[in-house]
Amino acid sequence: MKKAILGLVLMLSACTELPADWTVSRADTVRQATVWGRVWTVTQPVEGLFKAVRDDNNLNPYGPPARLRTHQAIRAFHAATGCKAIYSTMYQTISGAFFTQLDCPKGD
Repeated sequence: MKKAILGLVLMLSACTELPADWTVSRADTVRQATVWGRVWTVTQPVEGLFKAVRDDNNLNPYGPPARLRTHQAIRAFHAATGCKAIYSTMYQTISGAFFTQLDCPKGD
């Protein structure tokens, strides 16, 4: 019975029409930056707010020397976007993600 329902769901899902760019329109622009040997992923989940997350490198204890995460995040925002992070708007979640607004040069 479960297989019949699964087959029916798959057939019905194939019948729906989706816009050609449905994945592109919902995806954030993702940029990666390397700061002091650590890989950071910078995205813009909301207009005017940027997010930076550091890759845990599979919890490798033999990585580069430890640095403060806040300083790494500030450099990651700058390396990925070319804009400076506004320190007074920056905050960190319990999961380690940093959010901030950016100050970009007038040419961008």
